[in-house]
Amino acid sequence: MTTTHPKVELHLHLEGAAPPAFIRGLAAEKRLDLSGIFDEQGNYSFRDFPHFLKVYEAATETLKSPGDYHRLTLAVLEQSAASGVIYTEVFLSPDFCGGGDVAAWRDYLGAIREAAALAEARDGIVLRGIVTAIRHFGPERARRTALCAAETAGDWLVGFGLAGNENICKPKDFAWSFDAAREAGLRLTAHAGEWAGPDSVRDAIRDLRVERIGHGVRAAEDPALVADLAERGIVLEVCPGSNIALGLYPGWSAHPIETLRARGVRVTVSTDDPPFFRTSMRHEYQMLAETFGWDDAVFADLATTAARAAFCDAETRDRILKRLEKAHA
Repeated sequence: MTTTHPKVELHLHLEGAAPPAFIRGLAAEKRLDLSGIFDEQGNYSFRDFPHFLKVYEAATETLKSPGDYHRLTLAVLEQSAASGVIYTEVFLSPDFCGGGDVAAWRDYLGAIREAAALAEARDGIVLRGIVTAIRHFGPERARRTALCAAETAGDWLVGFGLAGNENICKPKDFAWSFDAAREAGLRLTAHAGEWAGPDSVRDAIRDLRVERIGHGVRAAEDPALVADLAERGIVLEVCPGSNIALGLYPGWSAHPIETLRARGVRVTVSTDDPPFFRTSMRHEYQMLAETFGWDDAVFADLATTAARAAFCDAETRDRILKRLEKAHA
């Protein structure tokens, strides 16, 4: 039953969730040559994390209008719903949607929201947005991103985050942007503890005052940090398939998610950029069950933890929790 559980996903990049066939189709329509980012089977192809970022950004070159993002959102949510996801939060960047211009960003956001409403009516999947600054684009561009976020914060755009290459800049370099987002009422998360070590998790919590950490798995290397995460109730948006595909861990049995969970850390499971890593929420659940012996009770708790950690309003959260309770009754 584990793979058929209703699922809640908190860590999904919209462009990174684009099916390869969708991107190839857009490229053909626009006469763009993206052959270098696919393998012979038509899947995304990359060597390592820095190369992955380049392939990711090359794929976004096909997405040039609000209409493109409307189509993308429908394709991504159809993919997620097929895997049993009933609620998902997606990372969006004004850098890709209008180049950081607030007026253009509003147009893109409107198209994404319209598609989300159609998908919810069609498949029952609920989507909310988290504006995300791109770390390797630098702190100044992050300020523009934060201003876009602050101007459009509300019942649908519910969070602000930081993604990209962890080895470029420090969390404190983005403190102004996070302060602006917080003042606008947005909830906060940041990628840390993936490619940088445990100290990057500490830095994000201290300097950005986030309540969730994207990935955060390197915290497992520091028992004192693990205890602190458990005590504070900081939620980790763990993406095991992503970590393994990028070579952070050699295989599922080496992944620290069970160690973190057993020590009281509030872990959730997400796919990150599923077509890039040839995964899905269904596949993540299946592998966790096979590797760690997680049963229905664990997966029910996992979904409930994610729903309670979601950045949506209380009414939406209660609606998702009731759907989970009904499914697990």
